Amino acid sequence: MSQTLAHTPEGDVYEVFAKFQPHEPLHHVGSVIAANRELARAYAFTLYNEWAWNEMVIAPRQEIVKVIGPE
Repeated sequence: MSQTLAHTPEGDVYEVFAKFQPHEPLHHVGSVIAANRELARAYAFTLYNEWAWNEMVIAPRQEIVKVIGPE
């Protein structure tokens, strides 16, 4: 994801993934920008918890590793 912005003056970009049912795969639902991991958790919960998710996770965009696709 070298072409994708991972840092901003406001903080790092975190991708948000969630699922409704335990047997479903996680789906990308959006992203947040935060100065640290704890703020990113709070922002993700606040912005995306309007649905009844079974699970929600965040990942720093800089840590995502592309396996297949253009650089």
